[in-house]
Parts: sequence; structure tokens; C-alpha cells
Amino acid sequence: MEQRRKDSQEFKQEAIQLTKQAGGKITQVARDLGINGAMLGRWCREGKQRGPKAFPGTGTPHDQELARLKRELALVTRERDFLKEAAAFFAKTSR
Repeated sequence: MEQRRKDSQEFKQEAIQLTKQAGGKITQVARDLGINGAMLGRWCREGKQRGPKAFPGTGTPHDQELARLKRELALVTRERDFLKEAAAFFAKTSR
């Protein structure tokens, strides 16, 4: 039997923030963070309804470190993709 994942309140709030920064692209952010898109959508709805009181659960310090690393990876991945697109755009316009 698979153990249920417990994400910290900070991880959930950061995931919601990343979704807002990505223009609401829940599936992309969920993929970057390694979580299910439906779960992230539920977090977004709950965060919108309940605000800062949304996630009273318990996350462990290990989960928090893992969450921080996943957020950092997601940010770097988005930056890389943006730079790749920008380079392709400027390569086309310089011809």
C-alpha cells in the first residue's frame, strides 16, 4: 500500500503562487512540481476560498526541503524555457 503524501502549508501556498505566475497553467506547474494536476487545482480552489487559513495540515521538515527544491527546479525550468523561446525568436528576427 502506498503511503499518503503530506505536503506542508508552505508548499501548497507556493504551488498556488507558481500557478498564478504561470498564468493559471495548473497542469504545467503540477508537472514541474511532480504532483497531480487535480490536487493542485483543489489547492487553488481551497486557497481562494479560505485564504491564509486554507491548509492547517502538518508537513515534515523533510517535506519542506523537498518542496523548496521542487519550487526552485520549477522556477529554473520555466526560466530556461523562456530563454530558449527568446533565443529562437531573436534568431528568426536577426535573419
